[in-house]
Amino acid sequence: MMNIRQKIVAEAETWLGTPYHHQADVKGAGTDCAMVLIRVYHSCGLIPDIDPRPYPHDWNLHRDDERYLGWVLQCGREVDEPQIGDTVVYRFGRSFSHGGIYVGDGQIIHAYVGRGVVLSEIDEGELAARQRRHFDITKGLK
Repeated sequence: MMNIRQKIVAEAETWLGTPYHHQADVKGAGTDCAMVLIRVYHSCGLIPDIDPRPYPHDWNLHRDDERYLGWVLQCGREVDEPQIGDTVVYRFGRSFSHGGIYVGDGQIIHAYVGRGVVLSEIDEGELAARQRRHFDITKGLK
């Protein structure tokens, strides 16, 4: 039987290959980095079925408000190092505005513009040298 962290990773893996589409949340058809996190954690019974939409595609370039981080802070607690199933968020522009699910071995699953839902190194390419924070969404579970 899978523990909750393994269940999170298994669910995230079912989203791999889903095209990127801003504000969408349909497995296999389209999603963005916020909605894939919501759908995975909700599917695993960790968060309610929340919907932060609508949100502009480039809000993080023009505003300092932490919309994305605000949702993550409501659902999880910050940790120093990620464990399997934790959320990893990155600063893009003026705020934390991109996230993925840590799957172990220094890798995340995340939805990225132009590539869709992919498996990436936690610090590769456009993620390298960005400020990063980690959150445990399983905080209420034993």
